[in-house]
Amino acid sequence: MSISPTRMDLEGHAPASLACGARRIVAAADLDEKIRLSHATARAWFARTLSVRRRTGAAAMPDQPGRPERPVLLPPRDMPKRAAGGRQGKIALIHSLAHIELNAVDLTWDLVGRFADRQMPRSFFDDWVRVGLEEAKHFSLLRQRLIELDSHYGALPAHHGLWEAAESTGDDLAARLAVIPLVLEARGLDITPPMIEKTLAAGDRETAAILEIIYRDEKRHVAFGAKWFRFICDRDRQDPEKRFQDLVRRHFKGGLKPPFNDRARAEAGLTPGFYRPLARLIG
Repeated sequence: MSISPTRMDLEGHAPASLACGARRIVAAADLDEKIRLSHATARAWFARTLSVRRRTGAAAMPDQPGRPERPVLLPPRDMPKRAAGGRQGKIALIHSLAHIELNAVDLTWDLVGRFADRQMPRSFFDDWVRVGLEEAKHFSLLRQRLIELDSHYGALPAHHGLWEAAESTGDDLAARLAVIPLVLEARGLDITPPMIEKTLAAGDRETAAILEIIYRDEKRHVAFGAKWFRFICDRDRQDPEKRFQDLVRRHFKGGLKPPFNDRARAEAGLTPGFYRPLARLIG
């Protein structure tokens, strides 16, 4: 991925290492700063001016990501029912998606920083820095769309359950790859196409265009997850499907919910043998 660094990026925001940059991104409570740091760290990384980590080590990753005062974060069970239809329903949907994408920014950079001491090829970090940059792009697009609709991110409450995946998989890179890209992002491949159709049917081409970008990028993110999960399993001489199922049962609450977008999942390298045995029984 070609990203040309600017002098301001490299001198004004460049961290001491990729791990330090990831920590600063996750810790940032100011959302504009979080996005700026994501771009600056990615630019410096792809300019090959950063090491993965300092030789003397980097500070530990934050236990929780930095967040502004708004939105109010609630447990999932306490979230109010989302408005359906009309302008308020549109805003509620986009706000919910923006919150998911903000968490995806932090989850991705947490992966980069938390596992910077693992013996992985440099291309591993290339892939996940790219994902972190794309998640920042998704959040920015949705945030701007809310402004266009005379609203803003933080106008509605949001749930605090997404970070549980980071807490549960903080010590196991294979588990992090299994749960984040191969469960949570793969779920996006299932639900985004119908969401695009409904958005177009409602005449909202602007939001549909953003969802199409997210869907295209999510497929690549799942592919990165599948590639590196298989890499770790091959190195450890373990069966990828069995290991995936064991890790998901241990770290993810509940079964995986059909229907599945089998075609998109397979195109990303996530074949049914991984997830079908985990499907939640419906009916």
